[in-house]
Amino acid sequence: MIQRKKECVAMLLAGGQGSRLYALTNNIAKPAVAFGAKYRIIDFPLSNCINSGIDTVGVLTQYEPLELNEYIGNGQPWDLDRSFGGVHILSPYQAKKKSSWYEGTANAIYQNMHFMQKYNPDYVLILSGDHIYKMDYAKMLRAHKETGADCTIAAIEVPMKEASRFGILNTYPDGSIYEFEEKPKQPKSNLASMGIYIFTAKKLFQYLEADEKKPDSSKDFGKDVLPAMLNAGEKMFSYRFKGYWKDVGTIASLWESNMDLLGSDPAFDVADADWKIHSRNPLAPPEYIADTASVNNSMIALGCEIDGTVENSVLAANVVVEKGALVKDSVIMAGTVIRRGAKVVYAIIDENVTVEENAAIGQDKKENAGIAVLGRDIRVKSGASVAGGKIIDKDYEGE
Repeated sequence: MIQRKKECVAMLLAGGQGSRLYALTNNIAKPAVAFGAKYRIIDFPLSNCINSGIDTVGVLTQYEPLELNEYIGNGQPWDLDRSFGGVHILSPYQAKKKSSWYEGTANAIYQNMHFMQKYNPDYVLILSGDHIYKMDYAKMLRAHKETGADCTIAAIEVPMKEASRFGILNTYPDGSIYEFEEKPKQPKSNLASMGIYIFTAKKLFQYLEADEKKPDSSKDFGKDVLPAMLNAGEKMFSYRFKGYWKDVGTIASLWESNMDLLGSDPAFDVADADWKIHSRNPLAPPEYIADTASVNNSMIALGCEIDGTVENSVLAANVVVEKGALVKDSVIMAGTVIRRGAKVVYAIIDENVTVEENAAIGQDKKENAGIAVLGRDIRVKSGASVAGGKIIDKDYEGE
């Protein structure tokens, strides 16, 4: 009998709490956060996988997984509903000998070695679930094979002043890595790890098992596994990525990446037919924009009803902006209602929020007050004011 196998399986780390997104991740995992009118953050790595010909993906969840699990479902929107392979939700579970939460990125992958080994892969692709980008992993895999590497790390050049925020790769001219520095105070280069790794499977399993036996290990790829491989003389190469890539782990970066979708020549094009970003879209009627409405440089999803003014903003499905209301420089997520006379400026508003008549959310970004944030399922009382930079996660009647 011929054993069925996959050349490469992907493991998508999607269990992060996303604490720097504050109210937006009180009840959902960061990869489930809405993005760009009709997407969620996890749509991007999932779409990258299927567009790259990788049809076996394990999604490792932990923090508040319910909505993410429901959203992914059987994987059909991403063409990942396969009889052999497809997408699988991998949560921590109780085993006969041991059970525990995922203790770090490496431990999370280690606890799911059985899943990977079921497909007898030659290579394993490790991904993070909180980045916005389009990338052909098949090209990276091809480079991994050509160099004969044990591990290939995708990397992008970042401004030198920001390099200390990242894991930094120091490489020879041929791309081989001679040093890996995790968030160095004085970085030697600006080549930052994107948290995307391709391992030759046997090497990955070997080092995960070794790391698990170390009592002082933090069970992390960047801090433990990658340095251990480098110190042992394993063949490690960088793979330079030139396109758009944004870590949306903060309120500011989430807002900025949404704004990057706007304009006639956007910094990041989600409508590119050659690299389709798939999503599970809600059922909704066509958007309605009234004669009284003014919409400028904005993205409006299906089901929206616009009677007021929308400028330089991203509106998800079924958002209502009533007559006399203003939405400017803002991200409004699905099902939110902005009542007449209300003003929303330089803000992110989560799903199913009601901003009542004449309420004021946020301040013009020129005032440097920061982005106002409203968490999901709350109500802001008529006439109440939420200052720029303030984060509200429960019904608000003003101070």
